Amino acid sequence: MSAILPEDLFGSGVVAAPMAGGPSRPELAAAVGRAGDLGFLGGGYKSPAALAAELDAMDPSLPFGVNLFVPGAALVDRDAVLAYRERLLPEAAAVGAEVPEPRWEDDDAYPAKLELLLARTPAAVSFTFGTPRPDAVAALRKAGAFVLQTVTSPEEATVAAELGVDALVVQHPDAGGHSGAFLDLPPFAGTLPELVAAVRAAVVLPLVAAGGIGTHDDAAAARAAGASALQLGTAFLRTPEAGTNPVLRAALADPRFERTAPTRAFSGKWARGLENGFMRRFPDAPEAYPVIHHLTGPLRAASVAAGSPERTNLWAGAGWRGAREEAAADVVARFAA
Repeated sequence: MSAILPEDLFGSGVVAAPMAGGPSRPELAAAVGRAGDLGFLGGGYKSPAALAAELDAMDPSLPFGVNLFVPGAALVDRDAVLAYRERLLPEAAAVGAEVPEPRWEDDDAYPAKLELLLARTPAAVSFTFGTPRPDAVAALRKAGAFVLQTVTSPEEATVAAELGVDALVVQHPDAGGHSGAFLDLPPFAGTLPELVAAVRAAVVLPLVAAGGIGTHDDAAAARAAGASALQLGTAFLRTPEAGTNPVLRAALADPRFERTAPTRAFSGKWARGLENGFMRRFPDAPEAYPVIHHLTGPLRAASVAAGSPERTNLWAGAGWRGAREEAAADVVARFAA
């Protein structure tokens, strides 16, 4: 395993987080790669064909990474989901959308996308929501990929280290979007530097710090705690290269939004976003990912189409105030080691 992060991937220690659902498109990954660091494509929610098309769009001379969602095996309370669906009906009607019947089974086409990356291996592959099999990690590394696993605690870091991965993405609860936790543990209660230090004490792998990094001081503190690089997501959302939808792009600069908060209301899995009315109305959404993600999909899309931020997810980290309307290369320069 690598003792340090390879300089050809992490030139100045900045990684553009894989933000599924649109923001992490090829234009952003390429811009970060041209700036000398590592951009990512978010493989989650895409069909294998759509992911292959994004691989086709990438400049083969630039290093980049791809993130995959590892499907879980958690039991879903179907009665709770059906009751939640009934509560969603007036919300959807308000924006002219329908609530579909629950999709009870969905592995995000993980096996097929893993096979795709073994055949067309990018410079890096990262996993979140769960852990891959050790033989998959070994195969990707043999194919030339630098393999990372997302962890949210020292306990998860210990499990991940046994997989044979090259590095860990240490995600703090302040991170925007979904938590990558895969063990049933309470969220880490300390700061990002404290989490990095705790994981550093548990494993010897290189660490990429993620979550709530909005200023240069945040970045310096994470590096001082033992992070070899930083994974930034929200900081890139307002760049022209990101595929951020216009509603989220505007909300990030809207003073009406006063804080971010974790919610299960949109997907059935804890995720952090700018707090809006929908989150406040459904604080008790059941744990049922990705079933609820599919249930709310049409109303979220209709809310965006209507230009309204009230019934769509506005994923953003706790450091969202630091997100600027600037080029991706300028974000890299601003947070460079």
